[in-house]
Amino acid sequence: MFDYMDFLAVGPGETLDFYTASPCMLQEPSLTACFTGLTETDWQIHRIAQSVETQSSSSEDLFASPLSPPPPPRTYKPCFVCQDKSSGYHYGVSACEGCKGFFRRSVQKNMVYTCHRDNNCIINKITRNRCQYCRLQRCFAAGMSKESVRNDRSKKKEKKETPKMTMIETYELTAELGCVVENICRAHRETFPSLCQLGKYTTNSSSDTRIQLDLGLWDKFSELATKCIIKVVEFAKRVPGFTGLTITDQITLLKAACLDILILRICTRYTPDQDTMTFSDGLTLTRTQIHNAGFGPLTDQVFTFAGQLLPLEMDDTESGLLSAICLVSGDRQDLEEPSKVEVLQEPLLEALKIYSRKRRPSMPLMFPKVLMKITDLRSISAKGAERVVTLKMEIPGSMPPLIQEMLEEMENLEKQKQSEEEQRADKNITPTHTHSPCPQST
Repeated sequence: MFDYMDFLAVGPGETLDFYTASPCMLQEPSLTACFTGLTETDWQIHRIAQSVETQSSSSEDLFASPLSPPPPPRTYKPCFVCQDKSSGYHYGVSACEGCKGFFRRSVQKNMVYTCHRDNNCIINKITRNRCQYCRLQRCFAAGMSKESVRNDRSKKKEKKETPKMTMIETYELTAELGCVVENICRAHRETFPSLCQLGKYTTNSSSDTRIQLDLGLWDKFSELATKCIIKVVEFAKRVPGFTGLTITDQITLLKAACLDILILRICTRYTPDQDTMTFSDGLTLTRTQIHNAGFGPLTDQVFTFAGQLLPLEMDDTESGLLSAICLVSGDRQDLEEPSKVEVLQEPLLEALKIYSRKRRPSMPLMFPKVLMKITDLRSISAKGAERVVTLKMEIPGSMPPLIQEMLEEMENLEKQKQSEEEQRADKNITPTHTHSPCPQST
């Protein structure tokens, strides 16, 4: 579902400019206040020119027999997938190192991607990390072969074979990954108490029938939501490497993933036999009450997702790792340094895979099932953006500042999506006349 980092081949005398540093367009006073102790670092882009010096010929060389000139360097067509500089022919087509690695990982790990637009995203050097689904489809369309990946893998295995006993695959975390798992689990538990730690209490407010909005429940829910957002920020700051990103990228990632993480968290506190969910202060609401508290038409989709989590039996470690993976996703829009974000995500994915398989050795497909829940979370978050628009018209006052700040990213994405759909619709309309019609001949 998620791409890992890409690599580019660099030749002598070349310079690379992956992403032009974009200025921070938004001032974030209230959100930035959550980042106590952080200072913004000025990131400078250094361009390094490499030169190749030739040595002068010695006197012996002057009398040596003439040597044939070296063959000209091989040149390749641009990458068939993203049009970046090709490093050679990989899996049947001319491709860059980034697309070669992406295709190999996607095939070897049987990755399943989802396009959040119209399955027709533009794939080039700049946009290739934004939609893994369309990038993989572009790889297939360009002629990349799955069999070539499998054959290549088999050859590498044959080379590595030794007379020693065949090693049985084990699911053991390295010391480094073990440290990552421990830190994430501790951060998750300390910012999100489990259901058994809470003292539940209920309310009788609008518990019988669904109404548009119960203002009393909304006030309580918005107060709890603000506290939960602060806890998500605290969790994010403890994800390994997160605070090493630029402040702008930290805020971008938090805005993009906050609703995903909040939904995942509340859904792990679902009690199916009572059809209730419990918030961090112990407040336990029924499905009807959650609808009336502000979820509205989003309610049933959230409860359905909560029911789908039950068979996975995720523990705190898996919930924390999945939350961290949601957070550090390099495909989020407007990132200044998406490649750095992808580097942070890779050990989290590996840790979740090993931990999940070690915990359930007889269920090897549990890891991809858990990972695919991110697609469901993003779908619910997109619906959540639509709900925010209508909710603003239902509440008497303004939206609490921190909630507004976190959700405005989802609103902007939804507006951008609608605008792009309208533009595509306009392009597909065949005009029946032009502004300057040619006079008909008589």
